[in-house]
Amino acid sequence: MSYETSPWRQRLHTVIFEADTVAGRTFDVALIVCILSSVAVVMLESVASIDARWHRELFAMEMVFTILFTIEYILRLVAVRRPLAYARSLYGVIDVLAVAPTWLALIVPGAQLFLTVRVLRVLRIFRVLKLTEYLNEAGVITGALRASRRKIFVFLFAVITLVVLIGSLIYVIEGPAHGFADIPLSMYWTIVTLTTVGYGDISPQTPLGKLLASVVMIIGYAIIAVPTGIVTSELTAARHRGHSRQACPACGREGHDDDATHCKYCGAAL
Repeated sequence: MSYETSPWRQRLHTVIFEADTVAGRTFDVALIVCILSSVAVVMLESVASIDARWHRELFAMEMVFTILFTIEYILRLVAVRRPLAYARSLYGVIDVLAVAPTWLALIVPGAQLFLTVRVLRVLRIFRVLKLTEYLNEAGVITGALRASRRKIFVFLFAVITLVVLIGSLIYVIEGPAHGFADIPLSMYWTIVTLTTVGYGDISPQTPLGKLLASVVMIIGYAIIAVPTGIVTSELTAARHRGHSRQACPACGREGHDDDATHCKYCGAAL
């Protein structure tokens, strides 16, 4: 039975992906509660005193959440026309990250791999990323960042070039005698100074080095404003364009223009 002739799959798609219906909103609210609760369980497990007393209960709750999220992921794959397209999307990957660590932790043998198991347990915190799917403006922000990526890339390339030049210059001015042992370390100092962080673990001692540091600090304030302006302009443009909250029946992704008739990600009809 195809997707078009399967009313239950279309109904399932409406409940899971469309937030404008009563059933969809109820599903979203329930899922958000589960996500926040599961993240709270992971955090509580990291507290030794709490985990020692409530380990069984926390483990049981974790398994319940893992089973629920696994079922939800399977239902999402069933509800869309192109399951592979959804599985490869950002939200599809996040869904896998939400359940894979727990299942992997159950099958990793040997006490010597405890560190690996602990890393897998901490990775469950990625479930909080599932919340981005339910933020109305997440698609607008993502679109603005995507539209700004070329400008930001050019900007970052210019910053990296500046870091190399200033790092080499401060290395020549100060040298190993004042803590600037090599160019990579001098580049580290440049980044810390350029971002106005100023750890203070290494600093210029000569008058010329201090003058260069002052110039770098001033440049840092100007640099911080550039990416902000780029993204802000794209957000303004996106606000004027307008976006629909309709989810693609094939891949399940949102963020389409109001007048769009086909999905801009997979090309399926909306």
